[in-house]
Amino acid sequence: MTEIELVTTDQITEKIYHIRGAKVMLDRDLASLYRVETKNLKQSVRRNINRFPDDFMFELSKEEFADLKSQIVNSTSDKKSLRYPPMVFTEQGVAMLSSVLRSDRAIQVNIQIMRTFTKMRNMIAENEELRKTVEVLKQQTDEQF
Repeated sequence: MTEIELVTTDQITEKIYHIRGAKVMLDRDLASLYRVETKNLKQSVRRNINRFPDDFMFELSKEEFADLKSQIVNSTSDKKSLRYPPMVFTEQGVAMLSSVLRSDRAIQVNIQIMRTFTKMRNMIAENEELRKTVEVLKQQTDEQF
């Protein structure tokens, strides 16, 4: 098993948040997965900001930041890393990061993240199909009685 394979779908899934109607990942979580410093990740993004339109990456508002901080268990290290509103990346923003962070690890981790987002979309679609089937069965049952 290679070092990169140690990044599991579960590890990625627990780092995905729902903010502004989008599934996003925090800069610090991505930096941790890529094994780079958060400040280096942010610096690379800022140097290439034209690759990250608002639907790829955005910074949290003060209210969103306060909300996020209340959701995260605040250990000392968490508090330290949450002093400033993070950059958050949508699936497309994460994909774009592989063109900015050119390491083999970043590319392989991004592949794992893309697979995780795809699995999540498939699960949502399957749940929607199941919900529709249950509604049809319920309606049929109601009509019989």
